[in-house]
Amino acid sequence: MWLGRPEHEGRYGDLSPAGAEALADAARTALATLERTPPVDAVDDTTRTDLARELSLVVEQVEAGTHLDDVNVIASPGQSVRELLDLMPTESEQDWADVAARVARVPEALAGHVASLREGMARGRTVARRQVEATAAQLEANVGPAGFFATFVAGAPAELPDSLRRDLSVAASAASDAYAALVDVYRTEVLAHAREADGVGRERYELASRQFLGATIDLDETYEWGLEELARMVEEQERVAREIVPGGTVQDAVAHLDADPARRIVGTDALQRWMQRTSDRAVEELGRTHFDIPEPVRRLECRIAPSSTGIIYYTGPSDDFSRPGRMWWSVPDGVTEFATWRELTTVYHEGVPGHHLQIGQATYNRAELNTWRRVLAGTSGHAEGWALYAERLMERLGYLDDPADRLGMLDGQRMRAARVVLDIGVHLGKPRPDGEGVWDGDHALEFFRRHVNMNDEFVKFEVNRYLGWPGQAPSYKVGQRIWEQLRDAVALREGAAFDIKEFHRRALDLGGVGLDTLRHALLT
Repeated sequence: MWLGRPEHEGRYGDLSPAGAEALADAARTALATLERTPPVDAVDDTTRTDLARELSLVVEQVEAGTHLDDVNVIASPGQSVRELLDLMPTESEQDWADVAARVARVPEALAGHVASLREGMARGRTVARRQVEATAAQLEANVGPAGFFATFVAGAPAELPDSLRRDLSVAASAASDAYAALVDVYRTEVLAHAREADGVGRERYELASRQFLGATIDLDETYEWGLEELARMVEEQERVAREIVPGGTVQDAVAHLDADPARRIVGTDALQRWMQRTSDRAVEELGRTHFDIPEPVRRLECRIAPSSTGIIYYTGPSDDFSRPGRMWWSVPDGVTEFATWRELTTVYHEGVPGHHLQIGQATYNRAELNTWRRVLAGTSGHAEGWALYAERLMERLGYLDDPADRLGMLDGQRMRAARVVLDIGVHLGKPRPDGEGVWDGDHALEFFRRHVNMNDEFVKFEVNRYLGWPGQAPSYKVGQRIWEQLRDAVALREGAAFDIKEFHRRALDLGGVGLDTLRHALLT
């Protein structure tokens, strides 16, 4: 489904313990085949290196049992089973038939997830209480006559055959019931076995960090670097704040900008239009001056997401570009106003030259890349690290010359640096920077509030996300660090011959890879 290929429209993966074991067996078989298949060129060599890394990680994760306690507020089966429906086309009668088939299989998919959780509980595996409670509350949005499934199928065209409309209604009702049962399992069985501690420990964290970076890092050194980087971001942000309000603080500058009606958007329709205009301008101008952007990649749709989780995210184009790349804003309930100075850099992060340029370029590059490298491979550290690198690039190109927009970019960069410290601190149980004990979830919330300028509902959601998804949040800033280290290393090696535009072309032409693979490809 993620590829947009016309097959398996009505299916889900097997989320049961047997499904995980089958996945691990398939990965072992593929690894054995890979080991006895020599590469024929440099493209094959890079693919072989990165695919072996990815397959080995799949085996490690299954052997570690990560699928047996997979409950969190952002990226666990409870969310993914429903979110897959966001990508399904709904233009034709056949599209809606495919929707009916997939929705009808939601109970089966969730039953597999429940079987995995029960196996985990039998083995003594636990989920943090905070994640169980928050996820159960979140998934209630899928239940009942006002829930997601009922409203989703109610939006089907009236001209569909009565039989198909009945299929949709029956499937939606069963899916709603399945989610109600899942919420009950969370609140009874899983909660009864839940742990109070939010951290997952060093062993689990090291595995998660490698998953999100595609690289092995020194976690203790990275924590100390995170503290230094956070201090640097604070100093830089305070300096820019004084440009906005002479002698003022960051809070003074934020209050000044938030009071400026010229920097405010009211309503999600206006937000969507602003996102699209900003994105279209970046594609048009950068496509003329700094990047060679193929025609299919120039199409980027900006949309308001049907969910209300609070995140802004990107989904790549289908393999044939019939579904374009899309930037999604999931607006929380009750949020109606948006500050452009905060979010301009987000559009560049998610669009061009960020995720859309990187992922769209790889998808387009059929001449050099296989399907796996174009549309399946890659890590959060590679993609999100590039997107943060792209934010700084836009500052360098003059798109953030307005101190207000630059403050917004630094606001995001400061947040990402704080996440490095918070995430490693909580999950490894490190001493707090203030010397008052060790990190825990409550201190993480207090710490994050000091370093971001966000609505408190956003803050709570973000911290819950980090506590439930170890290793993912730091991958942005750590990935940026590795991208910048690689650029500087190539520049040092090539001296006067270094061309940054050529560096970007070579790096993006590699497609999706782990950061250790990227380093190997660019420096050897």
